[in-house]
Amino acid sequence: MRFGPYWLDARLAVGGTAEVYIARPIDAKATPRKLIVKRLLPHFVTDPEGRTMFEREAALHAAVKHENVVEVYGSGVEGDEPWLAMEFVDGCDLYRLLRRTTGHGRKIPASVAAYLARLVLGGLDSVHAARDPATGQPMGIVHRDVTPSNIYLSTDGRVKLGDFGIARSASRATLRSGGSAMLKGKFAYLAPEQVAGEAFDHRADLFAVAVVLSEMLLGKPLFAGSGQLAVLLAIRDCRIDALREARAALPKGLFEVLERALSRDPAKRFDTAAAFSEALAPFDRSPPTSKNELSALVRWVYMAPSTGQMIAVSANVETLKAAQAAAAAQAAQEAAPQPDEPDSERVTGEYAPIPSHVVTQGGSKLGPWTFARLVEAIATGAVGRGDMVDYMGHGLKPIEEIEELARFLPPMTATTNRLGSVGSPDFVDDVSAGALVKVLLRVVSSEATGVLFAEGPTESRRSPRGEMLSTPEAGRKELYFVGGKLHHVSSNNASELLGEYMARRGMISRDELEFALAVLPRYGGRMGDTLIALGLVASLDIFRAIREQGRDRLVDLFTWPTGRLSFYGEQKPPHVEFPLELDLLPLVIAGMEAAMPGDVALESWRGRLDAVVAPFVGGPVNLAGAIWPPLAKRVLDATEEPKPLREVLAAVTHGGLATASEVLRVIEVLVSAKLLTVG
Repeated sequence: MRFGPYWLDARLAVGGTAEVYIARPIDAKATPRKLIVKRLLPHFVTDPEGRTMFEREAALHAAVKHENVVEVYGSGVEGDEPWLAMEFVDGCDLYRLLRRTTGHGRKIPASVAAYLARLVLGGLDSVHAARDPATGQPMGIVHRDVTPSNIYLSTDGRVKLGDFGIARSASRATLRSGGSAMLKGKFAYLAPEQVAGEAFDHRADLFAVAVVLSEMLLGKPLFAGSGQLAVLLAIRDCRIDALREARAALPKGLFEVLERALSRDPAKRFDTAAAFSEALAPFDRSPPTSKNELSALVRWVYMAPSTGQMIAVSANVETLKAAQAAAAAQAAQEAAPQPDEPDSERVTGEYAPIPSHVVTQGGSKLGPWTFARLVEAIATGAVGRGDMVDYMGHGLKPIEEIEELARFLPPMTATTNRLGSVGSPDFVDDVSAGALVKVLLRVVSSEATGVLFAEGPTESRRSPRGEMLSTPEAGRKELYFVGGKLHHVSSNNASELLGEYMARRGMISRDELEFALAVLPRYGGRMGDTLIALGLVASLDIFRAIREQGRDRLVDLFTWPTGRLSFYGEQKPPHVEFPLELDLLPLVIAGMEAAMPGDVALESWRGRLDAVVAPFVGGPVNLAGAIWPPLAKRVLDATEEPKPLREVLAAVTHGGLATASEVLRVIEVLVSAKLLTVG
């Protein structure tokens, strides 16, 4: 098919936004004679965002010239369709090579893996150092998709990094859309800061190279788990157990290089791709030999049928067998005598799961409830230990003896239902923004492990689906901390359950939530896994929603009008499948914003604008060295020398980076932390 200046000979692949063709120039004298043409899919042609992303990819790709980066020959528009002409790499991608070697029980030799990784790093070094052709300014490109499927290997042993479809440039002046925080990379190769939704830079690409190199050495993915959320957790916590277990089989010193490249803290990784490559040099002793070995591996894969082809052949055989069996069964059924029965009785009815009933310790009878409603009732405390449940018609049993339900029960702790039964609390106070700031700063400064029990005012409450409970119950939250970080928050507020939370934020529709609730039992009652399995929400979005849910559960405490706080130190947290591990200082400041919204803070400080703000002498060392949010850092920088509050406000709000109320809320927290004084 003729398309612009090319003949499109065959379509290679179709992606989310574009399709890729093998092509050749119409001009018989033009070179190269074989290349790749990438076209935007028809339904994205009229989409401004789709066109912008395509144009950005073309611009970023064209700005990088390196032997280990797929070359861009040109771009243009045919009719209203944008296109991109790129180098054709005759061979396979690393993903296919890994699948082939793994399927045959082989591993890529360490020297070849190091050689390949160094060439990718050479290409990345050029990507990260690229400059705007017009201004000469650094473009700050982050590739964001360094994965095996984007590393192309030729039959003669060359290595090329390609696909800048989701690359990002920090140079907004050059590519205004390039600074987008949108994240679409394949989740198994994301850096921890990307998974957590934090700021990231070029060192995220270096982390990805380390993950790819580890996979080559191990013959299996570095980060594994029972599901996508488990993989994301393993990445967030940098659990490299598989690599650690293989340490003895690796060349001496290689584990240490990878351990540094896979650091949770980007500052502890290699600063540049060149530095990472230099650290791998001792393991790439003979590049010519490694190139020949890689070439042989690629030819071995290139000449063999693809795994997809083999699966297709196998599937065709199985389909044929199944069809033959079905035909035989149908023939036998037709030959058998048919009973006289009405057509209505032959229709298969809809699946209707048996409902459950609850008899509480107080004698109240609740139900009939679906599985989803029952799980919701347990999560919110409407049903608990000692209550009897007739689970789907199996007869009444204590809930703790029903395996399918017992795992949803909260753990038995000193604070659950019996505040004073074991020991005494280390901290007790009425619920208020000041008290919450005080106890949370205490947790941070001492890197404490414990639980904060918050009990709100007693009020009449209904069960998760509207039934009035027999006994009025207080609002409750349990906040568990490990090492000074928020580990888990449980709540008896039905609106704070994950499904309701996501529906309220518009991440799923109400109909989608009802559908997920209906099939919840199939996925063990796990809403996150259910939504992922149904294809309603991406795993990374679920991951971040769970973190935001935990954050909002804590911040909500700052809005409680009354209540009681009790903190118990040295209380181990319950086992949870998704530990939050959230830094508390940003949450404290977010809580103050909830407690003092809008201009409330400014009005409360209006009579003290001439008061002098100064550093607190002898403040707590731990909090002084803590990782404060950027606005808090700016306030601390502006108050290194004593000055009137109005001058501090003028300095920090200059340029519109913050409002006066935002600054004042931060100052209140810093005063509580004994880092500032106002007098």
